[in-house]
Amino acid sequence: MPKLKKGLVQIYTGGGKGKTTAALGLAFRAAGHGCKTTIIQFMKGQINYGELKAAKKFKGLIKIIQAGRKDFVSKKNPAKIDVALAQKAIALAKKEIEKAEADILVLDEINCALDFGLIGLDQVLELIRKKPKKMELILTGCWADKRLIKLADLVTEMKPIKHYYAKGVKARKGMEF
Repeated sequence: MPKLKKGLVQIYTGGGKGKTTAALGLAFRAAGHGCKTTIIQFMKGQINYGELKAAKKFKGLIKIIQAGRKDFVSKKNPAKIDVALAQKAIALAKKEIEKAEADILVLDEINCALDFGLIGLDQVLELIRKKPKKMELILTGCWADKRLIKLADLVTEMKPIKHYYAKGVKARKGMEF
């Protein structure tokens, strides 16, 4: 039974760090109130992200599904497997919307999948149109399409001001993965 009275559409976008982290923070906050969240990660897979381990501690409240490979996706020439995995993720999102069991559906990196041409804008618009009234829908990733931004109820842009990557600091366990 959905816990939210009204579900909205949120977008976390921009070139700065923290889009996925913001969505995960919302999921963990909502779990504290008994809300169920399903997170489908586009273009991410086979990497032992810390959020996968943490979500297991919230069994029945937070579910994370990875739909991607460990390797980076080529924007100019994406591999057929990357397109297929993104299409699988869209199909999973559609099923989650049809089931309407989750209070929150996070489509992590969907904006990137759209920008890379792995999925179509019409597919994302359909998800928004078919979203149950009591389900929160969160779209993350760089380069959010302007048409999605116009439809959303909340849009937050993460803007990089300073990042330790510029000094050669590599991704750190517990911080970036």
